[in-house]
Amino acid sequence: MFRLALAFLLLTHLAQAATSAPVTTERDTATLVSETDAYAPGQALRIGLRLKMTQGWHTYWSNPGDAGAPPSVEVTGAAAGPIAYQVPQQLRESGLTSYAYTGDLLLPFTITPPASAHGPLTLGIHATWLICANVCVPEEAQFSLTLPQGTPAPSPEAPLFAAADAKMPRPSPFAAHITQAGLLTLEAPHVKLREVKFFPEAPGVFDQGVDPAVQNDGAVISLQLKPLHPLDAKAHVGGVLVITDQGGETAALSVDAAPGGSPAPAVPAGPGLLEALVLAFAGGLILNLMPCVLPILAIKALGIARLSGAARAHVRREVAFYTLGVLAAFAVIGGVTLAARAAGDAAGWGVQFQSAAFTASMAWLLFAIGLNLSGVFQIGAGLAGTGQSFASRGSFATGLLAVVVATPCTAPFMAAALGAALSMPPLAAMLIFLALGLGLAAPYAALALTPGLARLLPRPGAWMDLLKQILAFPMYGAAVWMAWVVSQQTGSSGLLAVLAGFLGVGFAAWAFGYAQMHEGPRLLRLASLAGLAGVAAVLVSLAVAAPAGAGLALGDGAEAFSAARLAALRAERRPVLVDMSAAWCVTCLVNERVALAPAAVQQAFAKHHVAYLKGDWTRQDPDITAYLRAHGRSGVPLYVYYPAGGEGEVLPQILTEANVLAHVEG
Repeated sequence: MFRLALAFLLLTHLAQAATSAPVTTERDTATLVSETDAYAPGQALRIGLRLKMTQGWHTYWSNPGDAGAPPSVEVTGAAAGPIAYQVPQQLRESGLTSYAYTGDLLLPFTITPPASAHGPLTLGIHATWLICANVCVPEEAQFSLTLPQGTPAPSPEAPLFAAADAKMPRPSPFAAHITQAGLLTLEAPHVKLREVKFFPEAPGVFDQGVDPAVQNDGAVISLQLKPLHPLDAKAHVGGVLVITDQGGETAALSVDAAPGGSPAPAVPAGPGLLEALVLAFAGGLILNLMPCVLPILAIKALGIARLSGAARAHVRREVAFYTLGVLAAFAVIGGVTLAARAAGDAAGWGVQFQSAAFTASMAWLLFAIGLNLSGVFQIGAGLAGTGQSFASRGSFATGLLAVVVATPCTAPFMAAALGAALSMPPLAAMLIFLALGLGLAAPYAALALTPGLARLLPRPGAWMDLLKQILAFPMYGAAVWMAWVVSQQTGSSGLLAVLAGFLGVGFAAWAFGYAQMHEGPRLLRLASLAGLAGVAAVLVSLAVAAPAGAGLALGDGAEAFSAARLAALRAERRPVLVDMSAAWCVTCLVNERVALAPAAVQQAFAKHHVAYLKGDWTRQDPDITAYLRAHGRSGVPLYVYYPAGGEGEVLPQILTEANVLAHVEG
């Protein structure tokens, strides 16, 4: 009997060895517990702060939210790691949002006894925590826990650690990115969700009282968070994502979102390389017919007229240099795009026109070309270069300019090709960009390959001078349009700067031309340089000025696009048309006038309660860039129609009234 009693006392002592003496208040009971009943020198083991809270009281997560403080522990006698936090719950009181715990909580952390330890190990642990209900009370306790040396085995408290582990977030298997505007995207193919919650790792970064708008298309999960200030463009954002799928299964994922745009577009069946090359060539070919290429058609028309009657070798040389200019421009655009993609930055077709300084410089260049065609000054016989010494350089420059001015337009087939390029290896992507260039240059290059075409051209004559002057006016029109684009980006001050630049370019052209035609004094040539210097000063002011323009007008019935608004409308099961556009995109403006503005379309929108969301990419917008990439696009326009309760369908880039009505009323 004595031996049984002694054994019972011994077992009780061993059981208690893994638990400290409790510290009890009316709010909670705190103890320190060990996962094992013994320790081995130099071998890590887990200790946990256990808080059994009275009903109505709570303590806090590592990010406490709008108010509160996280628990902390200080260990003597062994090296200690950080607290491992379970997934918290969200509490909202009096307009404040907290991330907290209630009930029975275990906060485990790892300790490593010294390798030289011998005999019983006594740990001194000082813990602090904040516990709140209607009031908040800071609490602290000094715990002492002694573990015998030996072979570690699970203690009676080990199930507490197993239960805590089950509530810990696991590393996310999905690649995650976040924009400076707070759009968090995860590449999650074949995942359909019913509910998503996000707990940010760092406090003071997001407005935690605003639930993120969630969009899930079965390929990408998008959460529009609300940053308190623009996020650091180079910083990662961590947190815990709790997702519940359609079957009710819940998982907690630890997310580390890389800065930049969304992950590579998850396009289920994108074109292969050969198909993308064919699409790119066709898109470049059709690009010749797009309205933004009209000014360059003027230069091409002059060049074609000039080639009539020329020797075949001369024709080939001109065409070859024009083609080289086109390919060089596409190679530069492709290289910059791929470099930006590698750096995680936004890149796409026509993004250079998001810079007011670039757009203004193009307006002045086109204005100068128009003055040259009007005869105000001469460089060869126009930018295309009629003089023998300027012929090859003029043709090469014409090819460069053709690509630069063509970028505000996106032709059919181009979107799929460019989207494929952004998801392919660099070499394949560059081949796609060059195929676009070959398509753009093909009609002009046909003159070199088909001598019969050149013989059909009219012979040079006096009519060419008249044609040259007439073709100046498309240049002036393009310059006016680009001035309007700058006004959309920067407001009236930007428009005034462009007009002042026109004045400087005009003065420089007149002074240079007068000196040419009248053998004027050197002073006039210097005056021409002074005019160009004034233009350069205006350009610098535009480059450093903050954007102040209102952007594209929304129009009747349209709302500004945001991922949050789109998600809310889809949750209401309303049909939605998303229109991604830009002031510098001629195709976009034509589509809006021809296919979206007609009364029949607007009446159909009203009849079927279609919400019209318009995204303005005139200036850089990371959320719109992310949306474009999520749909495999690198530029505008993009039109996506979401039927009530259905998935989005991408509409053609060249819209017609009949096409829009077929989707709305179908």
